Amino acid sequence: MEFDFFWIAVGIAFAGYFIGEGLKNFKNPESGDSFSEIFREEEDYKLIKEKDVHYYIGVSKEDAKTLLQEYPDIPHVTINDKIYYPKAQLHQWLKSIGT
Repeated sequence: MEFDFFWIAVGIAFAGYFIGEGLKNFKNPESGDSFSEIFREEEDYKLIKEKDVHYYIGVSKEDAKTLLQEYPDIPHVTINDKIYYPKAQLHQWLKSIGT
């Protein structure tokens, strides 16, 4: 029974922490001090293989291949003769050609 109270106390402590973090950023949701910013930063550095770009863009393989051929200035990295696209830079590039 005492062990059950321990888990309740741990749950209340975590809830208090997350509620406090949420209230801290309530008026400014774009602030960089957010707990979720840690996970967003990690995603920004992911590389997408050339064969998987069509999944990220949301088009067919043929359309992605045509896009990559028409726009050789797409930000990419070559490692061991394989082409990778940085996820964050590809996202920014797609937004820039869409405007």
